Amino acid sequence: MAAFGEAGARTWLESQGRAWGWLAGLGLLVADLVLPVPATSVISALGYGYGFALGGTLGAAGSFLCGSLAYELCRRCGQRAADRLLGADDRARAARIFSGGMGGWLVALSRWMPLLPEMTSCMAGLTGMPRRRFYAALGCGCLPMGLMFAAIGASGNARPGLALGLSAAVPAVLYLGAAGWLKRR
Repeated sequence: MAAFGEAGARTWLESQGRAWGWLAGLGLLVADLVLPVPATSVISALGYGYGFALGGTLGAAGSFLCGSLAYELCRRCGQRAADRLLGADDRARAARIFSGGMGGWLVALSRWMPLLPEMTSCMAGLTGMPRRRFYAALGCGCLPMGLMFAAIGASGNARPGLALGLSAAVPAVLYLGAAGWLKRR
């Protein structure tokens, strides 16, 4: 998938035309569930092509769709399939993590790391993490990550260090607020 590095993703999305490039970008982000698509490069390309706000929203939506699909597909596998994949002891241990407060943190913070977002969403589904907590945490991770990498693309900046730092810190702050809100409900 070297063709989908930052420059390659931008070129490919531009070749789809402005009218369809956004849909191609969403498709690539969802395909990241099964293909090694560098999501941050695709989101940066969306930011370059559609600007900070729309590119960030599209990037966050694509990341959210991918996480949702991973969670729901794995959740439908059921406990028996999870026990076969993970072993009963490891599944039970993971279920304790994902059903407790730590699971939301893992989901929110995983969105900015390579490979980890999809695996974390799958584990959340396999272990039966409560939907409300999963989707709140997923949103808290996807939105800042989408906006940060779209900002890099929109500005044409090829150095993602600041975006990585902020996309790690902002989900934690957002999920802290969401966790408090979920507790009160």
